[in-house]
Amino acid sequence: MTLCISSEERAPTGNAAPGVPRDCGTDSNLRVESSQKRTGPACPAIHVKRAFVIGHPINHSRSPLIHGHWIKTHGIDGSYEAIAVAPAELPAFFARVTAGEFAGGNVTIPHKEAAFAFADELDPLCETIGAANTLVYRPDSIYGFNTDYMGFLGNLDQNAPGWDKDLKTAVVIGAGGSARAILVALKSRNVPAIHLLNRTVEKAQDLAIDLEGPIKAGRLGDFASVAPGAGLVVNCSSVGMHGSSFEGIDPTLLPKLAVVTDLVYVPLETPLLAMARQAGLKTVDGLGMLLHQAVPGFEAWFGVRPEVTLELRKLVEATL
Repeated sequence: MTLCISSEERAPTGNAAPGVPRDCGTDSNLRVESSQKRTGPACPAIHVKRAFVIGHPINHSRSPLIHGHWIKTHGIDGSYEAIAVAPAELPAFFARVTAGEFAGGNVTIPHKEAAFAFADELDPLCETIGAANTLVYRPDSIYGFNTDYMGFLGNLDQNAPGWDKDLKTAVVIGAGGSARAILVALKSRNVPAIHLLNRTVEKAQDLAIDLEGPIKAGRLGDFASVAPGAGLVVNCSSVGMHGSSFEGIDPTLLPKLAVVTDLVYVPLETPLLAMARQAGLKTVDGLGMLLHQAVPGFEAWFGVRPEVTLELRKLVEATL
């Protein structure tokens, strides 16, 4: 394999994305090309930085819309494309990433755990979460990190400023993969007590033990007893999609200053958020998390930190 790298007309890259070292590929003018069997003394450099999102399926992804908007806004000579990659095709695609065909990209279901194993170097919090959704090419290695927890925090910080001020207790519903990232995020903000509720309490117990810290596992039926002291409720389950709703989760039991947020963003207002709004509580939908989790990767690949604006939100909302 021949690997060619040129750094023409380098420009300042600004602040590195959270959790991403400055040397992980944030130079917006790094040009990379690779060739398995190229002859001749030199390889021409690629002058368009390419990034990707892979998954199986992938046609539902809004990531190309989000990143494409930022590429256009900042006048970047680059591209972002959705690529359908079946599990059996993953090793061949990862070989393309290692060869430098892309500046990096996003990884979604069902490849997050495989991306975690593929990366040569991982962000410490990514190691705790156990899954990577963002890869960054470097000449000597592939760097992986997880932006789900960043997107969660960014969404709340923007749409419910001060949500973590004097927050004593949070309730997290669901114990799947997304819950791991949310629990890591809440621990990073030093929330003193976190109740992790799940239909299968054993799964919640295993996750609480694995992550350690102030996490107490319980059943969904425990919501009524913990709700009066909770300042934040986070739904990390799929309940709310396809017309589904919770039974026994009553937001009216929460304090009047509590914040309720849902990772589900289709529909934009889930039954849980609708009940919380009707109870006079502050609600934050899941679309903001999708938008904010895209920021660190874009900065790492293209060297510009984009903003989550109302214009971008409306652009994505129109596709829901």
